[in-house]
Amino acid sequence: MPQYDRLAELEREGASFAVATVVARRAPVSSHLGDRAIVLAGGRIEGFVGGSCSRDIVRREALRALRSGQPRLVQIRPDATGADTQTGDDCVTVAMGCASEGAVDVYIEPHLPHRRLLVVGDTPVADALARIAAQIPYDVVRVVLEAELGTLAPIPNLHAIALEALARHLDDAGADQRAQLVAVVASQGHYDEAALAPLLRAEPAFVGLLASRRRAEAVKAVLAAEGVAANLLETLHAPVGLDIGARTPGDVAISIVAAIVAAAPRLRIARAVEEPEVSAFDPVCGMEVEIATALHRIEHGGRTHVFCGAGCRASFAAEHQLV
Repeated sequence: MPQYDRLAELEREGASFAVATVVARRAPVSSHLGDRAIVLAGGRIEGFVGGSCSRDIVRREALRALRSGQPRLVQIRPDATGADTQTGDDCVTVAMGCASEGAVDVYIEPHLPHRRLLVVGDTPVADALARIAAQIPYDVVRVVLEAELGTLAPIPNLHAIALEALARHLDDAGADQRAQLVAVVASQGHYDEAALAPLLRAEPAFVGLLASRRRAEAVKAVLAAEGVAANLLETLHAPVGLDIGARTPGDVAISIVAAIVAAAPRLRIARAVEEPEVSAFDPVCGMEVEIATALHRIEHGGRTHVFCGAGCRASFAAEHQLV
């Protein structure tokens, strides 16, 4: 399947992945300008960006880019030090541990699924918020009473669920998706508490309530009496929205979107990306090697030494007179 078709397929699936592209090279290296690979969230690589040394480095840096959500330029150099050197927020220089004297620069671009936004309520503000957020785009889900589902104004590419099914919807989402979820309760007193109780207990990235300060405190008091923990109530953004002098439903919706955008840097990064495997530095070349997948090992001095390749392992064995 052509790679662009594969990218489109992953986008449709809502998968987390990174695209690694060779943007510069200095011979001798096996990769060529424009070589590209897809790195999936589990660490599997589809495509080619270089030999085993470059491949392992690109995999590691791609997973780091996915966890941060930010692209990065990875400069792989034979003369770099063993530890990674940050040359900026978006650039890292990594030692090439193989025998090759070449160098390669790989640009890594993370692709994360659109953040899901639950908009609770059948109100003008809820309707405006759903329409605006869908254009950003967020994956927008309307939440209303089952009896209100048939009266919602149709919005392309949006779907709705019944409030009565909200708790089950959150359970089915799983912890990773819930940690990325954004929700705004804009039922304006109709069923604020009924929606907020399961939402706060799901511990999403952001929960906002459209209400006055007095009304918000009253809602919190009801939720506390129902057993919602105080630390969860403290995470509620209420009143939700930036103070921009909003008056119309559209203006209020814009202020809410602005508040979510302002909070975005503090929201948790997707945990759908696997945590990095425990790694160690090759004692010969200084390259970082994943312990769990290292093919070349030596037991010496009461510890296991891992190596990037057979050459480094042989050098270590000769130096320490090991068979």
